[in-house]
Amino acid sequence: QVQLVESGGGLVQAGGSLRLSCAASVTFFSINAMGWYRQAPGKQRDLVASITRGGGTNYADSVKGRFTISRDIAKNTVYLQMNSLKPEDTAVYYCNSRIGSYEYWGQGTQVTVSS
Repeated sequence: QVQLVESGGGLVQAGGSLRLSCAASVTFFSINAMGWYRQAPGKQRDLVASITRGGGTNYADSVKGRFTISRDIAKNTVYLQMNSLKPEDTAVYYCNSRIGSYEYWGQGTQVTVSS
């Protein structure tokens, strides 16, 4: 069982920045990919950004140029740096990891961007 512990959400004004962290209970070398998803009220959960074991990254079009996903292998932690935040970025953000055919989720952290 993989545990993912998220932190860093909160309330910020439009144009501001937040950094989310996700600490995994296993080493990165056993994980195929990690990512961040978000879910706004009444909407589906969508991919925001992901990073593979090899370091390749992928971003949703809506966050390209504003968000950056990165990792600290020594700490088994993935980060999501969010800049130039917009009200439409408001959602619960979930950390995700994939190991083989298994998928694991964090508990979610609320990000609220006020206009």
